[in-house]
Amino acid sequence: MIITVNNAKIGAKCSCYLCVEYMIKDIIFAKAQELEKDLVQVRRHLHQYPELSEQESNTMNFIDSELNKLSIPHQCNIGGYGITGHLKGSKEDGPVILLRADIDALPIHETNHTDYCSKIDGVMHACGHDVHATCLIGALAILNPLRNRFPGTIKFVFQPAEEKLPGGATRIIASGFLEQPRPDVALALHVFPNLEVGTCGFRSGMYMASCDELYITIKGRGGHAAIPAELNNPLYIAAELICELEQLALRLSASDTPTVLSFGDLHAHGATNVVPDRCSLSGTFRTMNEPWRSHCHEEIIQIIKNVAAKRSAVIDCNLVKGYPYLINDEQVTFKAIQSARNYLGESNVRNLDIRMASEDFAYYSQIIPSCFFRLGTGNKQKGITAPVHTSTFDIDEKALVVGSGLLAYMAIEFLNS
Repeated sequence: MIITVNNAKIGAKCSCYLCVEYMIKDIIFAKAQELEKDLVQVRRHLHQYPELSEQESNTMNFIDSELNKLSIPHQCNIGGYGITGHLKGSKEDGPVILLRADIDALPIHETNHTDYCSKIDGVMHACGHDVHATCLIGALAILNPLRNRFPGTIKFVFQPAEEKLPGGATRIIASGFLEQPRPDVALALHVFPNLEVGTCGFRSGMYMASCDELYITIKGRGGHAAIPAELNNPLYIAAELICELEQLALRLSASDTPTVLSFGDLHAHGATNVVPDRCSLSGTFRTMNEPWRSHCHEEIIQIIKNVAAKRSAVIDCNLVKGYPYLINDEQVTFKAIQSARNYLGESNVRNLDIRMASEDFAYYSQIIPSCFFRLGTGNKQKGITAPVHTSTFDIDEKALVVGSGLLAYMAIEFLNS
């Protein structure tokens, strides 16, 4: 069979780059379609039996069995319940790429009424990690028989505990998996219900924020609410502290670096006529520059000290440093976009805005040139529009075929470039 592409004739016996590229894309696309039923089955099993961060033993065992069916070498119990492995291509001394998927679920009770609804009360794959794991399994199923078509090595990790600080990525890195050989590039996809199935999205440069947690305890003097002169009301101190930190947040948001400081939890455990001795305050701080992040931490602590001194109170602050900000390498992202356009068509590749949400893939992006991109999973016509982290989140399962094929094609494109 001879096919004409851009006025060039290519065929089964041709070895030119255009021909090889066309055939690889065609092979990957066809294989992804063949896997659809299997991918749906895998995803539904994972969705029905979700496990919280650091509890993913059954999830690990299931993925282990799926990889064994594919005869793909791997190791279990890495960094907790993680799975790591590699596919060696035609040349061992070639480039190295890392493909990563997360596997943990969220403490959310699912309210969907599908046949594959979560069977674990109060636990749900509401962030699509079941989809991420399925797409990586699918990509490996496609790539494994194509090892003679790419040089180098494909390393992969099914990572636990993305949803819980300090993040499972830290333990994968600490395990030494990223060394010998060290990846030249790291890729990961994430569901995005804002995009229709069949599309994907990218943003080069800074993309997602760092994530720090603030736990503040304010100790005053409680008593009868009718005698305020005898009290040092911790709620009033909390209110003043919130206002002071809100002014700081306004100043920080005026900077060139996207920055958020917000509080969402206040507990006092008093009553209408009872002022407690203490109250607690919890919030989040997010930004996209590591030196700026450290500077802001210092300002937050100084304001807390100033309010404590002014109000003769004791204020303890536990500032838990979480994930760093996620940066998409410009060259890697450019190459990933080109691959996505080749595979899905230019009109199906979108530009994304900065997000102040966080993701522990950021740890990889800080040490390896990386691209973290979004896979369209929504379908407005079918009513599949619920956002992540909600009890009604779901996907159009056609995205499993798209994600598996796209991830496989991008990996081969990087290794052959």
